Amino acid sequence: MLAKDIIGKKVLVIGTGISGIGSARLLGKVGAEPVIFDENTKVSESAVKEKLGDYEGAEPKIIIGELPDDVIKELVLVVPSPAVPLDSPLIMRLKDAGLSIWSEIELAFNFAKGQLVAITGTNGKTTTTTLMGEIMAAHFSSTYVVGNIGYSYAERALEMTDDTVSIGEISSFQLEAVENFHAKVSAILNITPDHLNRHHTMECYAAMKENITNNQTKDDTCVLNYDNEYTRDFAGRCPAKVVFFSSKEKLENGFYLEGEDIMLAENGSTAKIMNVHEMNLVGTCNYENVMAAIAMGMAMNIPLDTILGVVRSFKAVEHRIEYVATKNGVDYYNDSKGTNPDAAIQGIKAMCKPTYLIGGGYDKGSEYDEWIEAFDGKVKKLVLIGVTKEKIAECADKHGFHDYVFMETYADALKFCSDNAVSGEAVLLSPACASWDMFPSYEVRGKEFKDYVNSL
Repeated sequence: MLAKDIIGKKVLVIGTGISGIGSARLLGKVGAEPVIFDENTKVSESAVKEKLGDYEGAEPKIIIGELPDDVIKELVLVVPSPAVPLDSPLIMRLKDAGLSIWSEIELAFNFAKGQLVAITGTNGKTTTTTLMGEIMAAHFSSTYVVGNIGYSYAERALEMTDDTVSIGEISSFQLEAVENFHAKVSAILNITPDHLNRHHTMECYAAMKENITNNQTKDDTCVLNYDNEYTRDFAGRCPAKVVFFSSKEKLENGFYLEGEDIMLAENGSTAKIMNVHEMNLVGTCNYENVMAAIAMGMAMNIPLDTILGVVRSFKAVEHRIEYVATKNGVDYYNDSKGTNPDAAIQGIKAMCKPTYLIGGGYDKGSEYDEWIEAFDGKVKKLVLIGVTKEKIAECADKHGFHDYVFMETYADALKFCSDNAVSGEAVLLSPACASWDMFPSYEVRGKEFKDYVNSL
């Protein structure tokens, strides 16, 4: 299906969040007829209209609760929220009706102009995308940061020009339904177990991540993590030119970490790019993010001096190994975005003091063995909360780690840490789990942590 095929036709938008509202607004502006649907009966039609705000185009039809068959018969396309699995009964019903499915990023791409830099991976996406946004803005006059980072790509697509460079944080959910999507430069930062309650197998999850290279050719670039088994294996079948980065291996070609220096090897020569102490970011995971960003910036022909100038001034993204404050000699770090074990491992690696670690939350089907093993003498006490606390404790016992306590509430966990940590120690919120059993988002969880610390 092409963009022109939906003009004047009815398109179903499923969901009324940022993605859904952005899609509906785009469809209205280009002359399609959006039908906005939400299964959640707590959502009101008036609330949806309020979200739409200054909507342009034909009055959208809004349906709450159940989707009638007669509406389905009038549709030509479906744009589901990223939260809607493509194997859900609703989507299967729509597929059986012969309808095409486009994710919001696919819809946006079909109407956007300019070049796209697309970034995915289990961990590091937000930091790398934010950093790339600043690097691009330092060189290009028209840039947009969009996608899973919280800004609707569809909302901004029609503002873009041929000179625009868009930087997208792209999730596996968004990559499930792409067709014409084509990035000039892409990156898969890593692939580790996550969202298996949605994708079911690692093979399926990895395949969704690899979709970010759809339609790329050897004239395009894909930046891959050499240290990650999945991304290293993908390099052999990647359709784009591959640039590797590594924090563990000295590469013959690519970016790598040698001691505290980031190096670049190419065409038989090696050059030092920068020392990690020149930047404000800490932890190996962030050094990897920086290497990926430098590689992408150079692939977009941005001068290295410009790239490094931005890297040196860049501050950590909120909620990702974010230093909050030192109170009574105790350092507090907010890593609420550590929503899976692999991300949380990076938080632990960044600690250099005995640490009180707050962990636990919503269960996404993760295993916690490698996370527990990464404690490696750094974690003084594991403070467990949420529905996963018993599961994590059982895993900790299996690995011989018994210094944990259960807390019934988040407030209890925060108080326990501040009451017991002493000068020269650290408190780290890095839960290795999603927040949804106790909070609407990891941002709210992180903000409450920061508010508590700053009130001490």
